[in-house]
Amino acid sequence: MQREDLHPSGSTTFAPLQNVAFRSIWTSTQIANLGWLVQTVAISWLMATISASDLMVALVQASTTLPAFILSIVAGAIADSFSRRSVMVAGLSLIALASIVLALSAGFGFVSPWLILGLGFLAGCGFALNDPAWHASVGDILDKRDIPSAVTLMSVGYNMTRSIGPALGGAILAFLGPLAAFVFAAFSNLAPLGSVLRNKWHVRSSPLPPERIATAIHDGMRFTALSSDIRAAIIRATLFGLAAISILALLPLVARDRLAGGPIIYGILFAGFGTGACIAGLSNQYLRKLVPQEWLMAIAAIACALCCLALALTSSPVLATLALAVGGSGWVITWTGFDVWVQLASPRWVVGRTLSIYYACLSGGMAAGSWIWGTVAQSYSLAASLELAAGALFLVAALGFVLPVLLGEDGDQYGSDFRAPELALDLKPRSGPIAAKTVYSIAEEDLEIFLGHMRTRRYAVSRAGARDWTLQRDLRQPSVWTETFRTPTWMDFLRLNHRLSPADHEISQLLSSLHKGDSLPQTDLAIERTTDALRTRSRPIARVSRP
Repeated sequence: MQREDLHPSGSTTFAPLQNVAFRSIWTSTQIANLGWLVQTVAISWLMATISASDLMVALVQASTTLPAFILSIVAGAIADSFSRRSVMVAGLSLIALASIVLALSAGFGFVSPWLILGLGFLAGCGFALNDPAWHASVGDILDKRDIPSAVTLMSVGYNMTRSIGPALGGAILAFLGPLAAFVFAAFSNLAPLGSVLRNKWHVRSSPLPPERIATAIHDGMRFTALSSDIRAAIIRATLFGLAAISILALLPLVARDRLAGGPIIYGILFAGFGTGACIAGLSNQYLRKLVPQEWLMAIAAIACALCCLALALTSSPVLATLALAVGGSGWVITWTGFDVWVQLASPRWVVGRTLSIYYACLSGGMAAGSWIWGTVAQSYSLAASLELAAGALFLVAALGFVLPVLLGEDGDQYGSDFRAPELALDLKPRSGPIAAKTVYSIAEEDLEIFLGHMRTRRYAVSRAGARDWTLQRDLRQPSVWTETFRTPTWMDFLRLNHRLSPADHEISQLLSSLHKGDSLPQTDLAIERTTDALRTRSRPIARVSRP
């Protein structure tokens, strides 16, 4: 069954702020968020005034989300293989650079729709680098029990600024012009960069050298594909992002066309969305205790659907603002739930990659959704686009009961302290392929239990990097079962065993307890050899006992 205690009793919503590094980066990030929202209001409204195309207005959102779809997976692999803090510095530097160039361009009077989209894409590249590394670093900075509270705080912080940022952006835009908004954003985006440079935190180091980026990406995608919980969360998040982005992508058109308003009205509408999100974020822990998680996620998606319908039907700024508050509540509850699911389902060795794949997919969904709903609005009508998006959100709400996320008991997110066995050969890290074979003798009455443990074993070692896993039964001695798998290199074999968690090793112990031999099951390790005449050196087999 789905776990409901995503906020353990030992952790409160504000507990992560007691950590100096988290508090500093979180606070400076809110300053940058405020500036980014002010800039977003100015850019969206500027695009609506200098371009007659509804599609170009909607693409403002797509320009910042598309890079995450393209770059996040690579950024996640880099963050898991190298310093997450350094990746954050690189990403924040790109965001600051894009804001500074935009301010300078506006100051010199050189602003065009394609320049706006191009700089939005550059900033999006910065977000693609920074966001997975920052979210993955939360588990390095804080205890695991504080991760759900930290994720909630990050969402609440952003939506607190969302509740005032758009209104502030609308006021600055109306009274001081877009240049002032861009300058404000350029300075605010320097705050988190300085905070990350000032703070350092301990990261548990691996005894093994960093993986090659291509291998790291492959292992991350393999782990994600084999993890049913993460896979379900990503599919649902992608579809939700595709449908729900209609609210933000079409909001400038709602303010301009349906409400006949200016930048002040647009800012107020945005503030209503942020206020609802902030209230829901602060109530998130309480709501999760009252309502089962899947029901809460379904209600949140329905809230966003009702928001779309209200925006399509009303011409009242007051009703539109109230509808956006409901939509903002559903928005933050849904994204917080998906983020926590992915974090808790991912061990530390791969969390940067699973988060990056999650962000890549949801960003791709948002970018596609911005284009789809903008195209529908331009080809048919704004109301038709919002109504279709509402229908899609109702379907997303129902999807949770078809594709649920079933988190089990939270295990140790760190791997084991595996000791390499003594071998007769002096293997190099790239020596391989390596074949591992373990033989068990299983009584007939224990067969069903054995096969059940083996299913879990296959799942565990395959996620950790095992290839070609098989389980064979001897035809002459039916009680003899042989487990085999391969790894491409000796280093991959070592990584596999370091990645296995205590829960995975417990499965190995349960399998050993079913073995009916006089000693523990033995694992034979062999390096495969070629029949090439130039490479015919003998490569003996090393036999080791399972720990």
